Amino acid sequence: MSSSVSNSDRKIVTGSAGSILEDVPHFTDDFPDCPTYPNPLQDNAAYSVVKQYFVDDDDTVPQKIVVHPDSPRGTHFRRAGPRQRVYFNSDDVLACIVTCGGLCPGLNTVIREIVCGLSYMYGVKRILGIDGGYRGFYARNTIHLDTNTVNDIHRSGGTILGTSRGGHDTTKIVDSIQDRGINQVYIIGGDGSQKGAAAIFEEIRRRKLKVAVAGIPKTIDNDIPIIDRSFGFDTAVEEAQRAINAAHVEATSFENGIGLVKLMGRYSGFIAMYATLASRDVDCCLIPESPFFLEGPGGLFEFIAKRLKESGHMVIVIAEGAGQDLLAESIEESKTLKDASGNKLLQDVGLWISQRIKDHFAKKMTLNLKYIDPTYMIRAVPSNASDNVCCTLLAQSAVHGVMAGYNGFTVGLVNGRHTYIPFYRITEKQNKVVITDRMWARLLSSTNQPSFMKHEDIESNQLVGEPGTMKW
Repeated sequence: MSSSVSNSDRKIVTGSAGSILEDVPHFTDDFPDCPTYPNPLQDNAAYSVVKQYFVDDDDTVPQKIVVHPDSPRGTHFRRAGPRQRVYFNSDDVLACIVTCGGLCPGLNTVIREIVCGLSYMYGVKRILGIDGGYRGFYARNTIHLDTNTVNDIHRSGGTILGTSRGGHDTTKIVDSIQDRGINQVYIIGGDGSQKGAAAIFEEIRRRKLKVAVAGIPKTIDNDIPIIDRSFGFDTAVEEAQRAINAAHVEATSFENGIGLVKLMGRYSGFIAMYATLASRDVDCCLIPESPFFLEGPGGLFEFIAKRLKESGHMVIVIAEGAGQDLLAESIEESKTLKDASGNKLLQDVGLWISQRIKDHFAKKMTLNLKYIDPTYMIRAVPSNASDNVCCTLLAQSAVHGVMAGYNGFTVGLVNGRHTYIPFYRITEKQNKVVITDRMWARLLSSTNQPSFMKHEDIESNQLVGEPGTMKW
């Protein structure tokens, strides 16, 4: 499934004013004489009153919006939206949709809006759902999708198509796409799934097939780079509040009560950070990007004792990937164990740290610790209003891009505008909380917790991420 794009294969366009457009492939790159058709939207009653509905072919969106007067124009991405000419005859389209990886709020909404966008905006009648993730292309039956079958699915969590991890066999997948006559492929998944989408696109291009591949980035952890946020993240933060509220009630109801909540965040602590900022009831937030220690001056145990003495209760939020280095007895084993997607299996830091806290204070004071892990409850809920709007715009932008002949791209929100982003930019690294950035400082100010870091740690290479992400 691994794929790489050399600099010579990247489509880079330098503008006259100094901007650099990291463009996405287009059908005309490989099929310069392919026919075009008028966009059906020009005859669509819903859009007849919209002025300048079609996006100009030269519209781009800058990756960085905060610049100095003498700064270079920087990197741009192609703006998403409908074009005046399309490269598919609607009657000839056979589209398919697949969901891959773990669950996330909004999956069904994205499926629904891809189907409705193809049907209502472009008159496409043949749409397939691939059952069970990537392996469904060659090992499972397909599901016929139309506006009736998807009408109410946004009200439910999960995915009506089913999903799985792993199962990516590029040759078998593209064989199935070719044999079935599929010419539009919509892949909804996280960074691993987008790498798989890139491999599928490269194989399709090698075979010189006129098939479009588009990705819709899905990660509840918000760890995909470039984009402002991923769908499902708002819902996850909102649902995390319920667990934090329960932990706060438990903590305040008992002597020296501690409510400890473990939230999702394998490598990126965005859910924990934003849930903490939104809550106002959290006393300490621990994330993978910020090392911490337990014993001694300035350690977590000292802070717990101090906060319990001041307030009589405490709420701790910890991301699942935090403190993995402290589980010394399990580190060697955890380095070798991986799930079907190739992700390292993490030890349960929530249970471990709960027991360490109990053991440390057992002979010092009466302690009432309640541990809450809402992980799968959060992943399984339907998306909220904000995410539903986000899913709708992502899905429609993907459909517009494919119909306009763009290919090998992921659609994403950059500085508030939907864009088409090359696969390699989405998969080259993970988005992480920058603990030397203002947002983490805001959290420390809100909770009044120590950073648990020494000066030499701050100056070391332990700091990860890219300043300026999550511009909220």
